Amino acid sequence: MRSAMTTPPQTNADESLDQLTKDWWVFQLKKGHRFSTDDVVTAWVAGIARPDAKRLIDIGAGIGSVGLMTLAFMDASAKTVFVEAQTVSHALCRKSIAYNGLEGRVELRLGDLRDLASAPESGTFDLVTGSPPYTPVDKGVTSPHPQRAACRMELRGSVFDYCKTAARLLKPDGTFVFVHAAADPRPPKAITAAGLVLNQRRDVIFRAGRKPTISVFLCSFSGEYEVVEPFVMRTAEGDWGPDRERLRVALGFSA
Repeated sequence: MRSAMTTPPQTNADESLDQLTKDWWVFQLKKGHRFSTDDVVTAWVAGIARPDAKRLIDIGAGIGSVGLMTLAFMDASAKTVFVEAQTVSHALCRKSIAYNGLEGRVELRLGDLRDLASAPESGTFDLVTGSPPYTPVDKGVTSPHPQRAACRMELRGSVFDYCKTAARLLKPDGTFVFVHAAADPRPPKAITAAGLVLNQRRDVIFRAGRKPTISVFLCSFSGEYEVVEPFVMRTAEGDWGPDRERLRVALGFSA
């Protein structure tokens, strides 16, 4: 925890400080990339799959939302590494780590996840998480906002790069969890190309009766495929559903 003698970081005019879990908060730009349901569900799947993980890494960590929420599921002895290439997201994450007093548990690295120098510890992590951008550069309009652009468009690699990097970093019994667009056929191909096995795919439906928008993929070097129920965030009438409450409770909020 943060020392009572330490002055916590303050928000700048273009930033907000928002609650991430019961105990932790995150700095984010008011008009930049902000954490979302995609991040929450990814962390939840990772957390319930490997609560025993002691050494974690989040690749393409952004502002740190996935990595921090995943860490919240772990024992206090667990430590994590965040690798992020954008200086603005890296700086925001550093403020969040200081605000929450997590310097002893989170190591921040400014670098490209595809660069071996950013994470040279091959075969040493119990749990790897990631939230790759969903859109190839030639398939969408790139935002003029640099932070949003890099989070949404494949400017620094695709799901294939994330899976390849994760496979290199994982222990033989390690687990990789990532989120991607539900309709995109590439994630299973990327998992196989990296030498991994798809163990679970959890579709996320934002309103009952509609098609899934995103999916969270869990993979490792072995095992069988497990069929799991989709997450349904809202009822057909538009009210918050039980699955959304499960996420909140898992992160320490009251039901």
